[in-house]
Formats: sequence, structure tokens, C-alpha cells
Amino acid sequence: MTAGGPYVYGIVKAGHPLPADLRGVGTPAAALELLSVGATAAVVSAAPARLRARRRDLLAHQEVLLALALDGPVLPMRFGMLAPDAETVHEQLKAGRKRYPRVLERLADRVEMNVKALSATGALAALVADEPHIRQLREAAQRRPGYEANVRLGEAVVHTLARRAADAAQQVVPELLALAVAHSTGPQAAGTVLNMSFLVDRQDTAAFQKTVHRLSAEYQDRVELRVAGPLPCYSFTELEPEPSGRAVAVARTGS
Repeated sequence: MTAGGPYVYGIVKAGHPLPADLRGVGTPAAALELLSVGATAAVVSAAPARLRARRRDLLAHQEVLLALALDGPVLPMRFGMLAPDAETVHEQLKAGRKRYPRVLERLADRVEMNVKALSATGALAALVADEPHIRQLREAAQRRPGYEANVRLGEAVVHTLARRAADAAQQVVPELLALAVAHSTGPQAAGTVLNMSFLVDRQDTAAFQKTVHRLSAEYQDRVELRVAGPLPCYSFTELEPEPSGRAVAVARTGS
């Protein structure tokens, strides 16, 4: 990707502080600045001559957003957002002058926590004990070993592990929803049976992580739960308020 105008990290309230030592993407790391229009501003920096999704720059992008969020809400942009010029950024801020402040208010003091559920590894003993058809196929393969018997057993094991993981994931979701103000279902990644993001009050982050770890231990024979966060609130930039106060589902925004 060839750099053009400013690199955009996210949108904040006008006057949002920029830590003096905070730097962005590129080598050397670029200094940050605010482009303001009315009540909101875009956090930008000069873009590298060529921008690639290198680990260093991906981490720098996320670290900028997390650091900014400590001093107020941030409407995050995905990695690689380049504007043709500063005027384009100003026009975008003008176009969103009503929506952006509302979204920022809803994201204030909140973070995104992502939970992925995968089939449990090392759970063959529990699988054989709990699933009669797996036990029968395994005994048949032991009595008359052969390619077809092994294929049937392998396919049945993979399918059953995925089903058990999906069932367990649905059982843990309500407890996680109780700790969140909103949730967003993400795209199904390879090997996962659940990919869900939760909008969580910053003060509840530790409790959320602790709950995921407890549930993962409780259901370890069925599902492996992986939690990532706190993350910038990428999945909740289009969040609408829920009158009942319950968590609401929204579509995941693209990059």
C-alpha cells in the first residue's frame, strides 16, 4: 500500500489529550496530531512511504488506540486507514458531526473483549466415555483395524468434538452476556465454533476475564475458551442504545 495523505487511527472528542511520548506506525515511528472539526477530531500521523501489515505497525496502531482510550472514548479505525489528504478527513468529520459524538458517548469507559471457542483438545477419554457411537466405532477399529474404519472413527471424532464444543459454547454465552452491555458476533474463523465480542465496562474487565477462565476450566472436556482484550471497540462503532438496558447485538464493522 503506497502512502498518500494522513494515516488515521481513530476519532475522539476535540481537545482529547495526546501523550507526548505516544508514537504511531512507521520507522521511525510517526508523531501524532489532531485534525479537529467542531466537537470531534481525528487522530492522525504522517504515513510511511509504503505501509505494510507488519507486526510492529499492527501493534503500534492498537497501542495508540488503547492509550488514547485511557483519556476518553475513541472511535477506532482498522489498521491501514489512509486518507487522500487532510481536507478529506475534515469532510468526513463534518459528515459525522451528529453521529460521532453519540457513538463516542456510548463507548466511554468501555472496552472490547473477544471470546473464541474451539473444540477441546486432549478430550478423547471424555468423548469415549460420554458418546456411545464413538465408543462403538473405536472398538470396531480395534477389532478390525483398517483404513476405512480409521477414517470413519476420525470423521466421527472431529464432528462430535465440534458439536460438543458448540453446545458448551452456547451454555457459557449467557453468563458472559450478563457482564457486558452489548455483544457482536464475528466471522467464523477456522477451527472455532464461536467468535463473539463483548462491550464491557472497563471496571468489569478483570471480572470478565476471570469468568471466561472459570468457564473454560468447568467445560474443559467439551470446549476451549480463549479471551483477548482489552481491545479497541472495533465491533461497536455502529452501536445503537437499547431502551431496556440489556445487551444488544450489532453487526461487526469491516476494515
